[in-house]
Order: sequence, then C-alpha cells, then structure tokens
Amino acid sequence: MALASIPKLVLGSVAFAIFWMLAVFPAVPFLPIGRTAGSLLGAMLMVIFQVISPDQAYEAIDLPILGLLFGTMVVSVYLERADMFKYIGKLLSWKSRGAKDLLFRICVISAVSSALFTNDTACVVLTEFILKIAKQHNLPPHPLLLALATSANIGSAATPIGNPQNLVIAVEGKISFGQFLIGVLPAMVVGVVMNDLILMVMYWRVLSIQKDEEDPLASHAAEEEVNSHHFSPATMSHFSSLNSEQWNTRMENFNLPSSPHVQTLRNRSVVGDGEIDRVLSNTLDSTRNSNASKEETNGMSYETREETTSPSKTDAKGVKPVVETVLNTLEVKENLSVRWRYILWKSCVYIITLGMLVAMLLGLNMSWSAISAALALVVLDFQDAGPSLEKVSYSLLIFFCGMFITVDGFNKTGIPGALWEVMEPYSRVDRASGIAILALVILILSNVASNVPTVLLLGGPVAASAAAISQESEKKAWLILAWASTVAGNLSLLGSAANLIVCEQARRTPNIAYTLTFWNHLKFGLPSTLVITAIGLTLIR
Repeated sequence: MALASIPKLVLGSVAFAIFWMLAVFPAVPFLPIGRTAGSLLGAMLMVIFQVISPDQAYEAIDLPILGLLFGTMVVSVYLERADMFKYIGKLLSWKSRGAKDLLFRICVISAVSSALFTNDTACVVLTEFILKIAKQHNLPPHPLLLALATSANIGSAATPIGNPQNLVIAVEGKISFGQFLIGVLPAMVVGVVMNDLILMVMYWRVLSIQKDEEDPLASHAAEEEVNSHHFSPATMSHFSSLNSEQWNTRMENFNLPSSPHVQTLRNRSVVGDGEIDRVLSNTLDSTRNSNASKEETNGMSYETREETTSPSKTDAKGVKPVVETVLNTLEVKENLSVRWRYILWKSCVYIITLGMLVAMLLGLNMSWSAISAALALVVLDFQDAGPSLEKVSYSLLIFFCGMFITVDGFNKTGIPGALWEVMEPYSRVDRASGIAILALVILILSNVASNVPTVLLLGGPVAASAAAISQESEKKAWLILAWASTVAGNLSLLGSAANLIVCEQARRTPNIAYTLTFWNHLKFGLPSTLVITAIGLTLIR
C-alpha cells in the first residue's frame, strides 16, 4: 500500500500516537482524561487533520460489533440479577479438597465463565470472592489471583463473545459462533490445563503448606464471610442489585410494582381502618357466639356471665391474636407467591440466555441474537428498564467508536500496510515458521498497542495474505490472530484489562486487600504466555 502525503502521514501518526498513549496510560499527568476521552480525541484529530473525512469516520464505526457488545452486556446484567454469578462462585468453595484442588477449580471456572460472559466480567465478579476463600483456607492470594486473571484470558479466546477483540474477528472475518468455538476450543482446553500445571510447578511449596491452627471463632467468621458474599460486578457497583440473600430477608422489596398483593404486603404494618373494622367485627361476632355456646353448656345465662366479665376485655383478648394470625397467614402466602414468581423469572432468564447461545451456534446473526435476547429480558422483567440499562458500560461503547475511527485513519496513512509488506513474506500461515513469526509479532504488538487495536491494524492485511493461499487459510489466520492476541494479555500486568481489573479489585477489597505487583505477574506471565501460545497454535484449525 502506498504511503499518504507527508502532511497526512505526519498528522495521522500524531493523532494515533495520542490515542495510543491515552489507551495504554490513561492517567498521564499532562492529559489525565482517560481511555474513552482519549479515543474520541484521536478520532476528532483524524477528522480535523483531514486524514479522513467526516463521512469516512462514520463509515468506520462497525455497528454490528457495537450491537453485539451492547447485547451481551445487557444479558450479563440480568444474569447477575438472576444469581448466575453467585452459583458460579459457589462452585469454587463447594467440597474443596485443598489448595491444589482450589487452584484447578479457579482455572476451569474462570475459563468457562469468561468464554460465556467475557473475561472482564468473570474477573470483576470473582476477585473479591477468591480473596475471601484464600483467607478462609489460610492461603496466599498471589497464585489464586494469577490463576483467575490468566485463565480468564485463555478461556475468553474460545468464543466470539469472550472478549472485544474476538467480536471484531468474528464479525470482520465472517466466522460463525460454532466455527469459532470448534477452531479454538481444543487450544483453550489444553491452554487452561497447562496454565494450571505451570502454576502448580511454580507455587507447589506455597500451596503445600498446611493450614495453621487458628481460633475457631475466626475460622467460623471467615467461613460465614464466604457463604454470605454478595456477587455484583464492580463495573455496576453504583447500583445495588437484588440477590437471593436479600430475597430471604427483604422479600417485600422485590420490584413488582404492578402486583396489588405485594403492595398490600408492603402496607401490612399499617392496615387500613376499613380492614381493621371488618376483621374486628367478624371476630367479635364469632367470639360472642363462642362465649354464648360455652355459657349455655355450663348452665350459665349470658346475662349472668355479662355481669362478671367485661365484654370489652374479652373481645380485646380474643381479637388481637386472631388479627395477628390472619395477617401473618396472608403475608406468608404472599411471600411464597413472590418467591415462586422470582424463581420462575430466574428460570426464564437462563432459558433466554441459553436460547441466545443456541442461536449463535446455529449460525444466526450474532449481533441481532444478542440484542434480541437483551430485549426479551427487558420485556420479561416487566418494569422500568432504566436501572438495568444504566449498568451497561456505555463508556466502552464510546471507546470503541473512537478507536474504530482512529485506527481507520491510521490505516489510511499507509504506515501499517507498508510495514506488513515487509513482514508478509515471513509470516505466511501455510508454514510453521511463518505462523511462529506472525504469533511473535502479534504478542509484541498486543502488549505495546493493546490487543484490540492490534487486531484492527493487522486483521485486514493478515486475512488478505492468507486468502491468497486458500479460504481455509484465511479462517485459520483470523483464529491465530484471536488466540495469540488474547493469550498475549497474560504476558504482563498491562497486557489486558482483565489483569488490571484483578489487580485493582484485589487492592481495593476492604480488610483483605492484596497488591499484585507488575514483576510478580511478569515472572509467571512470560513463560506461561510463550508456552501456552506455542502449544495452542498447533491445535488451531
């Protein structure tokens, strides 16, 4: 590809450099505006510098990718409300057989949940819970947190919805959900097992230390902390969500405003005067009739009994427990009704999510499958969707819009194409040496420029080069790009957002905070990334 004119080449490079700097270092002292604003700034500069026209900028935004991102985020919000992540987390602590068993569980559960709900979501949800489990079993958090972050990245490589770069690859490469899964799943499974083995070898002594004797009260408190943990994604933490624990204690607060029975229960403590009068009247009549029959049986007249016993006292003594019994019975029935309604709603959420995955596996449009599932959940909820939709990360969607424009502008400078022309003869996917060089370029570039921009920059040229060989080679090239760019995130702490999420979540967790340092991560991440990437490349089809 020919290079653009000198002014466009220089100005386009400046705009891309600003975008890259803010994407990799979002809090630089002289411009601490963050990644989202940085991507918009880069996009705006591309238009202002006339590297691309406004119409070309709009055309660069890939709506199918944004639709798929939005749909999967909405589905994740409703799955969180339906306690899906609570059940996933509980699998970690259920009948655990020690530190090594726990490490293996973290690797497997993190990988599977990342493939289905994205790696960022899995890390956000499970980090604090894993710290609590580490405290309960008196284990160092370091290997467990590494297992969570690295396995989440490996697992997310298996599906188009596992991470953002896979979404780009599936849409741009026109690879169906099923083709993507079949092509990468073997590499993912072996990669997770290898990741666990490398962690075992590096931290065998630490994981073999027996639990010290400790205060039974402290042990019980740690166990209670694990059992009562509330799973809620931190990216959504500015809103509180209902879970099963809250239902057990605050059943009347379930969001079913259209139900008159729930409203009656909410106001049960302040019963209306008409209802009290009706209940009292019925109870007084029944009490008097009962007293009269007893007096007749004992041979006493009602008048005689009336002289010795005050009616008001008798009525009051009989009315109070009856009223309480009636109200308690009604409340129990309504609580059971609402609980069953909640269970039915949860089941429908799971069924709709499963339907979305099946539709994707059958080859239906992934974006519209995700959006349809999201809207079905909104309608099923049968209430104002505002609080749930506000939990969606719109900043991520805006970041993608700016990134699409910025990367498209940089491609139009001709620099990426010129560099690829130099590398292309050595990076063909029809020979082992070419695959190795291509994977190495992807690994380096993903850690320098981040994985999503790497995919946007390399995707087109790599696919075009492979398409000249065969159609199967083109698909394989896309999958190699997906595997290498995703596993590359394990190399360093800055390699992926999932790593940073685990690090920040662990550092900010109250009472059990832990700092995962850059060098501690690199010491494990470098050998693990090289070994797993190499093994996975031989299994991708």
